[in-house]
Amino acid sequence: TEKAEAIRCRIYASVVNDKYDFFDKDRFKGDFLAYYKKQLSKHDPKWEFVYLHFCNYVKGKCTFEDITLELCNGFREYLLKAKQLRRKAKVSKNSASGYWSTFRGFLKILYRNKLIKENLNDFLDKIETDDVIKDYLSVEELYALAETPCEIPVLKTASLFSCLTSLRRSDIIALRWEDIVDYSAGGKCVHIITQKNKSEDIIPIGEEALELIGYDPEKRGVVFKGLKVRWFPMKKWISSAGIRKNITFHSYRRTFATLQAAAGTDPNTIRSMMAHKSITTTQRYVKVVDKNKLEANSKITLRRPAKKAK
Repeated sequence: TEKAEAIRCRIYASVVNDKYDFFDKDRFKGDFLAYYKKQLSKHDPKWEFVYLHFCNYVKGKCTFEDITLELCNGFREYLLKAKQLRRKAKVSKNSASGYWSTFRGFLKILYRNKLIKENLNDFLDKIETDDVIKDYLSVEELYALAETPCEIPVLKTASLFSCLTSLRRSDIIALRWEDIVDYSAGGKCVHIITQKNKSEDIIPIGEEALELIGYDPEKRGVVFKGLKVRWFPMKKWISSAGIRKNITFHSYRRTFATLQAAAGTDPNTIRSMMAHKSITTTQRYVKVVDKNKLEANSKITLRRPAKKAK
């Protein structure tokens, strides 16, 4: 029929255009920022920060055909000099590196979906990170925090639960009672799709963590109802516990890894429990408490060994 022939011709034209790079010009004149905004719900919170910074950089206007190598390199320079969205402080180099890596990943998606003509990511340099000392809680500090009241009880419970399980803030907020299921090796575990990587993760939960949240197999819905991770109440609580370190919510996950390493847990086991893609990431925590370094350090001394009695 004529209708079928028309459809066939449109499909054929589409294939030819893609094959020989005769792209539909209207596609590239589309609103890139509107498309970008629609993708945010599919990804972790960092994507929104990158989106907002990019909006600032392009002053709220950008089409797909505007995404050029020059524009992307300009955004890289912007990130290295940008101020934080909610504060006047400068974006740290490591944060800029993370934002830039996320943006480059998005460029790969755009190219794969034929929304940009070149795989620009191949021509962009990464932002190198600086080594920084990141705080975590010692065993004694964790005890003190557990014993100190917090004006927002759900914030305290969620924070301590992260220390005991390594769950990220985004996964803590999204956690539902239905996600806590029987573990194949016995006991219970959290079985979720992580908010950051959108990958399946299974994390065993100890009895103390279950007791902390008041686990009941009959409960349904969000575990930490009304949880909002607010910096000032958390800072006040941490300070009340006598802790002077710069502790963020991510520090609780870092605490889990570091204390596991200090307790002698195998690095590969820690990697599995924290769902790290690479053992290199896990080793950052392990080196903080490397007992071999401590033993090696004691082998050099300024004191002569005592002479043996004849």
